Amino acid sequence: MKIGIFGQFGTGNSGNDGSLEVMLSFLGKTFPEAKLLCICSGPAKIQREFGIETYPISHAAPRFWPIRWIDALLLQIPRRTADFVRAIFIVRSLDLLIIPGTGILDDFSETPFGWPYVILRWCLAARLGGAQLAFVSVGAGPIRHPLSRFFLKSAAWLGNYRSYRDKLSHDFMKTLQLDVSRDPVSADLAFSLPAATEPDHAENTPDCVGIGIMIYSGWEKGGSDGQAIYRNYMAKMAELIGWLHQQGLTVRLLIGDLYDRPTVAEMLQKLRSETLGDAVGDIIAEDMETLHDVMAQIAKTDIVVASRYHNVVCALRMGRPVISLSYAAKNDALLDDAGLSDYCHHIETFDVESVKLQIMEMLANRAELSKRVVEGVANFQTKLTEQEIQLRAMLSEAAEQNSGVRPVLDPL
Repeated sequence: MKIGIFGQFGTGNSGNDGSLEVMLSFLGKTFPEAKLLCICSGPAKIQREFGIETYPISHAAPRFWPIRWIDALLLQIPRRTADFVRAIFIVRSLDLLIIPGTGILDDFSETPFGWPYVILRWCLAARLGGAQLAFVSVGAGPIRHPLSRFFLKSAAWLGNYRSYRDKLSHDFMKTLQLDVSRDPVSADLAFSLPAATEPDHAENTPDCVGIGIMIYSGWEKGGSDGQAIYRNYMAKMAELIGWLHQQGLTVRLLIGDLYDRPTVAEMLQKLRSETLGDAVGDIIAEDMETLHDVMAQIAKTDIVVASRYHNVVCALRMGRPVISLSYAAKNDALLDDAGLSDYCHHIETFDVESVKLQIMEMLANRAELSKRVVEGVANFQTKLTEQEIQLRAMLSEAAEQNSGVRPVLDPL
């Protein structure tokens, strides 16, 4: 049996790579004899970290400038055609292609011929190449561009199996007139990761607030108001962090993507020059690359304020109450399921004073709120266990029926 795993892995997004890690662990325990390969954006990194065969999502642009010019003149049709043919040849050797987790079915910071087109290309190649296709615990929506909507709906329609990480995603795909009547709702795969070890807390130490910092300039990639959105976000976050420091609270900055690092550096410089001066050294900003690193950092906090979805997931996984400054409703759905629906704000419109009040309220009531979080996470993990049982039974039956040649999943 040969199984491929497809996604935007190896580019520095810890949430995406965490989803890959969970799926590899599941397949390794369930089908240790299966040959695994990963089709991803950063194949060298994934091969180095997980020791599996990898392929890049697409060919690099031609180095010879006349060929690049001709390709551009022809709307990149030659290169896209070559990539599609190559994809079919790769998946012809597969029995199954899995797309695990991540918000794969949205167009955040993407143009139609970015990831929406790429996803459709590989899903279509999988079916033409004879491989079965499974979307497992994926996130969906919003999809704002009509062409992106067409590409991603078509990709999902090709799936032999689909499950979603929340009801919001399930219901969104239903609005696209996709038949989701047999699609289960599970939970985000990262809730299957082990929690970090809780450190020993010394007595009489200040409370610590984890603050997620992300590079954010609006939903649309290259939007005309992107810089204004970014400046407004940075100003409000700097005000919040400065206030936390004035209250005598410890602040620990969190990230979820490689591209957040320059934003953290910019934030520290902004705090140094505008409010804190040399006291900016009190702000803790340690590097982190994986969800394990993020959870280890969150283990040193009491509560978290975050925007990136998997920063919120990690906070919940560690039993921490969290305030969401979200750029999509997925964060709101997550906190609603964890009993924290009152602590949701939008990243572009949140009121700093309201967040300050909620931080102090959350610190005062964190024992009760943490209990809600733990109960919510237990529910998420129960759903993931149920999904693993379904997947294991389905794939085992398929492998037995096909004697390891090609698994056939029951079509939806």
